[in-house]
Amino acid sequence: MNISSKRSVNSRLPTASVTLALAAVALLGGCVVRVASPPPPPPPRVYVPPPAPAPAYAEPAVDVEVHATEAPPPLPDYEQPPPPADGYLWTPGYWAWGLGGYYWVPGTWAEPPRVGLLWTPGYWGFVGGVYAFHVGYWGPHVGFYGGVNYGFGYGGVGFGGGRWVGNSFAYNRSVTNVTNVTVIHNTYNETVVNNVTVNKVSFNGGAGGTAAMPTAQERAAATESHVPPTQMQHQHVQEAAKNPALQAKANGGHPAIAATPRPAAFNAPGVVGAHGAAPVNAAAHSATPAPFNAAARPQGQPGVAPHPQGQPGGTQPAAGTKPPPPAPKQAAATPKPKPNQRPPEKNGEKEK
Repeated sequence: MNISSKRSVNSRLPTASVTLALAAVALLGGCVVRVASPPPPPPPRVYVPPPAPAPAYAEPAVDVEVHATEAPPPLPDYEQPPPPADGYLWTPGYWAWGLGGYYWVPGTWAEPPRVGLLWTPGYWGFVGGVYAFHVGYWGPHVGFYGGVNYGFGYGGVGFGGGRWVGNSFAYNRSVTNVTNVTVIHNTYNETVVNNVTVNKVSFNGGAGGTAAMPTAQERAAATESHVPPTQMQHQHVQEAAKNPALQAKANGGHPAIAATPRPAAFNAPGVVGAHGAAPVNAAAHSATPAPFNAAARPQGQPGVAPHPQGQPGGTQPAAGTKPPPPAPKQAAATPKPKPNQRPPEKNGEKEK
C-alpha cells in the first residue's frame, strides 16, 4: 500500500466512528431506562378514641341557670286549676335548687309576653357528672324540655294543651281543665297521643332519668328567637323559694301548694295541693303562741295555764270561766254510840 492509499483509509476512520456513535445514540433514544424508587413509608398511626355517648342533650351554656349534685325528686301528682281568664297559658311546676336543697315551684297560669308565643318548660339534665337546670323560655314553637312528662299537654314532646288561632288562644279541653266556658270562650276537643312513658321522672339523662333526645322540630325551635320568663314568673319563683312549706325536706315531695291560679298567688282561692300532701298549718309558722284552751286538752289530763307575769305559778282557771266556789267546811263527825249507850242529847232537847 502506498502512501496515498493509507491516507485515504485513515481519513475514513473518523467518519465511521462518528457514524457508529450516532447510530448507538439513535438506538438508545428509543429505550428509556427507569429506576424504580421504594414508596415512602406510611404516616404513623395515631389512635383516636371514639366519642363518648352524651348522657343527655346539652343546651347552650347560657341557658343553664344552676347546678346540683343530686337528682331532683319525682314530680308530685296534682290537679290543674282552671285558667283564670282568656289568654293565660299553663306553665308546669318543677323542682328548683336553693340553699336548702330542692324546693317546689308550683305550676301556674301565666300571661305570655305577647300574642303568638308558647312556653317551653325548663328541665334538669345530667351533664358532666352534675344536674344542670335549663331555663324555660317563650317562643313561637315549643322546644326540647328533656322528654319530661309534666302533664296537662306537656307529655314530653311538644304541647297539646292549646294553640293560637289568630290573636286568641284556644284551649284543648281534652287535656286542660277548662270548666267555665263562660270565662274561657275558645275551646276545642282533640285527643293527644302520648308516646312517652307515663311516670314522675323529673330529669333527663343519668341513672333513672329520661333518655330523650331533641327531634328535628325541637332543634329548629332552639334556633328561633326566644323571650325569657316574665317579671311575674320571676316573682313566682322568688316567693316559692321563701316558703318553708315548699322545701322538699319539709314536704317529703308532696307540696301542699302544688299549683296556683296566677303567679305568686299562693294564698288565693283556687290553690291546689299535691295528692298525699299534709295541709298547710298556718299556726305552726306563727310567732305568737296560741291562747290556752282548756277544752282542747286531752281528756283525763289536767290543764295548766301559763300564769301571768309576776304572779306565782299554779293551777289557774281557764280564760272566760268563773273560779269554782270554795268547798264548804265539813262539820266534825259525830261519834257513833257504843253498844248499849244512848246517843248524846242535842241542844235544846231533853231525853224522853
